Amino acid sequence: MGKSTTEVLQGTLDLMILKALSLQPMHGWAIAQRIEQVSAEHFSVNQGSLYPALHRLERKGWIDSEPGVAENNRTVKVYRLTRLGRNMLAEEQDSWRRNVAAVARVLEAE
Repeated sequence: MGKSTTEVLQGTLDLMILKALSLQPMHGWAIAQRIEQVSAEHFSVNQGSLYPALHRLERKGWIDSEPGVAENNRTVKVYRLTRLGRNMLAEEQDSWRRNVAAVARVLEAE
């Protein structure tokens, strides 16, 4: 049986990016790898979704960036969570948990 990967919905991707950056600052490719690794390769984040999401989060003030150097000595943009981003992560996690519980109740209904 082959691996199952799932494209990530926009709001969910934002939440996973915020969570990844809550652990440490990272460049875009590292964020995508982290999400794939932690999800046991269930989620695959393509660059066409990742970078627009990073730019959107930056415009909202939830993350910011600065130049950095990747493991391969390439110049990259390193993203980090802002104070506002930490607050939004907490709110979004609470909302996500409520939604998951509500969907579970619907699926378990007889």
